Amino acid sequence: MLDTRTRKLALAGLLAALAVLGGFFSFPVLSSRCAPVQHLVNILSAVLLGPFWGIGIAFTASLLRNVAGLGSLMAFPGSMIGALCCGLAYRYTRRLGVACTAETLGTGILGALAAYPVAALLMGLSPASYTVYIIPFLISTGAGSLLAYILLRVLLPRIRRNA
Repeated sequence: MLDTRTRKLALAGLLAALAVLGGFFSFPVLSSRCAPVQHLVNILSAVLLGPFWGIGIAFTASLLRNVAGLGSLMAFPGSMIGALCCGLAYRYTRRLGVACTAETLGTGILGALAAYPVAALLMGLSPASYTVYIIPFLISTGAGSLLAYILLRVLLPRIRRNA
């Protein structure tokens, strides 16, 4: 029988792989690439593993997506901040709706604001405003959060029954 740490590590690897593969299902919105699967993975990670695993998975997926040419450096602040907000919200409330809202606001507002200096300083872009990424990030994380909410509403009762 596998111990808990081994199971968590295996699940983290699967979730990171899902997020990377989900990068193939991205779409452009204004000046950003939206990848809703990353946000779905952030919420799955937060609910199933916790906030710090979620940050690690978001970092790993962002790194691999960038290496594979499927993402940009703006994936780091967006996904990692969203994963942290979502994970902490779920840890302290145990409410899926609160976690999904925290992911949406964490990525859509805080992550988008943190993406501005990344774009300007590290990517050499000239964003029109520090708020330019809020709408595209909100669209991406809103879609991923809705998918995660529906998926976990179906799966969580089954997971809890088999635990």
